[in-house]
Amino acid sequence: MDAALTTINSILWHDYVLYAMVITGITFTFWSGFSQYRALTHGTKVIRGIYDDPNDPGAINHFQALSTALSATVGLGNIGGVAIAISLGGPGAVFWMWVIGFLGMATKLTEVTLTMLYRNTDNPDNPHGGPMWVASKGLTKKLPWLGFGGKIIGGLFCITTLIMTATGGNMFQAWNTGAITQAYFGVPSVASGIVLAMIVGAVIIGGIKRIGAVTGRLVPIMVVLYLLAALYALAINFAEIPAIFALIFQGAFSTLDASGAFIGGTMGYAFLFGMKRAIFSNEAGQGTSPIAHSAAKTSEPVREGVVAGLEPFLDTIVVCTLTALVILSTGVWQRGAEAVLVNEPQIIETEAGWTLANSRVSERHLAEWETGERVFIIVHSDLNPRSDNNIHRLDGTIFPGIDGDFFIEWETLTTKTRPEIFDHGVYLSYVGATLTAKAFDTLVPGLGKWLVTLTVWFFAISTMISYSYYGEQAMVFLAGEKSVMAYKLVFCILAVVATAGFLQTDTQLDNLTGLGTGVMLFVNVPIMWVLGAQAMRAYKDYIKRLDNGQMTAGHKPPSLEDLISGKDVE
Repeated sequence: MDAALTTINSILWHDYVLYAMVITGITFTFWSGFSQYRALTHGTKVIRGIYDDPNDPGAINHFQALSTALSATVGLGNIGGVAIAISLGGPGAVFWMWVIGFLGMATKLTEVTLTMLYRNTDNPDNPHGGPMWVASKGLTKKLPWLGFGGKIIGGLFCITTLIMTATGGNMFQAWNTGAITQAYFGVPSVASGIVLAMIVGAVIIGGIKRIGAVTGRLVPIMVVLYLLAALYALAINFAEIPAIFALIFQGAFSTLDASGAFIGGTMGYAFLFGMKRAIFSNEAGQGTSPIAHSAAKTSEPVREGVVAGLEPFLDTIVVCTLTALVILSTGVWQRGAEAVLVNEPQIIETEAGWTLANSRVSERHLAEWETGERVFIIVHSDLNPRSDNNIHRLDGTIFPGIDGDFFIEWETLTTKTRPEIFDHGVYLSYVGATLTAKAFDTLVPGLGKWLVTLTVWFFAISTMISYSYYGEQAMVFLAGEKSVMAYKLVFCILAVVATAGFLQTDTQLDNLTGLGTGVMLFVNVPIMWVLGAQAMRAYKDYIKRLDNGQMTAGHKPPSLEDLISGKDVE
């Protein structure tokens, strides 16, 4: 399965796909006259509730729609995804995350505006929207010769949505939660999966209004909690921040040498992993967020598009940056070895490549080995294009011997040249959110264990809740309302499946989430290019009316309690 996903991802995330995403973001940035400014100014006023009107079509207010969308984007992509980007692409990946975050603001505004223009409001209290409706209605209107082609493309988008819902929106979240809980508290990962399934199931049965109510309260709490912890951690390491920014820019435009657990990284791979993680995190161009925004109460399609432009800023430029600075300032990304191999292991050639005979490992630094822990060593072999050197990681798993010693069972390294062990150092494999938690722990012992674990649970629950709604809307389009309950059951079961042990490494995790994000881009981005002119005309007309004073606040801002609960639009 992992080999198949690697092959598929090499197509979905070819360099030309990334270039297309950058060009899309640049095009809509200039076409809209740098709409990022409007998102940061006018968008913040809209979410404060001064434009909310109970008589407009929709189910939830602007703040709740943004919270629902953010609960999917501000999640483990910000904690685990950033860690993966730095582990695989180096510090330079952070710079390319910023680029995608900025350009993604214009991309997100465009796709949400299109969704609001073509959403289905036959039932004003339960609207349906998303790229599937844009394709079905908009493409058919724009290109009459397509016939049923618009509906077919809409159905294809729904299928990609279900793939993303199952992988990045569910299994990625559950796996990270189970992994970090097991690492710190010894709770079996599958137990966390079962608890997650029960919590998420209890919320999603209530539909979008309950989802909006839960996310409206949960998202502000979890974001503030995490940001306070990150700012505190950075205050402790404040003197390191200038050097960290220099390292980010250096890694974005040149090759960084290997150091400790970091095997090195090129500009190209920093670009690749930074963009992949940013797109996965803020979902610009992916087409998921428009589904949540389509439920907003508004008679002005562009207004919700402007609100949506805030998402990549909050998600990538604020939250992801703080996570990256914590990881980089602590040095955990280039940590030293935890132990050494006791004896020189035998190198064995197999049909798939090279491996080592089971190897005895010395005592672990400051802790005891636990059965099943993931580790790796550094070996030299063929040229590694990711690091632009001949350095590779060989992964293994700890298991106990009969005499109280611990051994490592090794996986296979697929290189042509016989590998040579570098220094016999054994490194702990911190994958995703666990790496971020370890970074916090190095600054304040126990901070990662308690706060990051709690935050991971919050983020995972909120993301899974929102993605369940995205998949639900895809099922409604494909098979009608009657299919929803069966879908919700399968969604909850997948959370348990993800924690059952078949995901082990950061590469596997990247492959799984890359599949979901990639297939959605292939369907949604072409729709944006075909119909983007309509969104831009609507946007410019809206801004013109706004600047001319034709649109003013309808009332004073509601109380925060009414805004968060949605009572201001009831």
